[in-house]
Amino acid sequence: MDTSDVWRLVDEARRELGETAEAGEVAERMAALLARRDPAEIVAFAQPLWDVLTESYRADLWAAAYLINAGASDDGFDYFRGWLVAQGRTVYEQALADPDSLAGNPVVRRAAADDEELECGEILGVAWDAHLAATGRELPPGAFTIRHPALDAAWDFDFDDGSEMRRRLPRLTELYDGPKG
Repeated sequence: MDTSDVWRLVDEARRELGETAEAGEVAERMAALLARRDPAEIVAFAQPLWDVLTESYRADLWAAAYLINAGASDDGFDYFRGWLVAQGRTVYEQALADPDSLAGNPVVRRAAADDEELECGEILGVAWDAHLAATGRELPPGAFTIRHPALDAAWDFDFDDGSEMRRRLPRLTELYDGPKG
């Protein structure tokens, strides 16, 4: 298994649920689809899923999550990245290329208007939930490792610094904070 298997499963879940599916529904459907597979495949899925999640462990995305969710603790950032994965590969890759591009995403725009957070902690447990459903047992220890990369030191600033956030993420800052002097 590799990361393309993750994206195929996200696509399959989204296709079955429809484009308006909530991230938690996508995670639940992914786990159900994965649970139909051989237990060894389920275990093998865990690492590529965490590889995708780890690829998005970046300071610029953390800043975007901070704006979108009015704060982002360590866990909150994990859950935001889970939400990002549940949106599918295109949205994910656009966000990695330019976190400020999220300001144009219809889901993000609705969340801003409705003052809703964008999180999906359930994505983190897709392999775990699938393995439990398929075997009645927890995912074996060591099924995956998480090695977060060092965060970009250029983004090591206080995310509450409005002028710095406006400079770095102007569209998201405008969407979430409106015009400020």
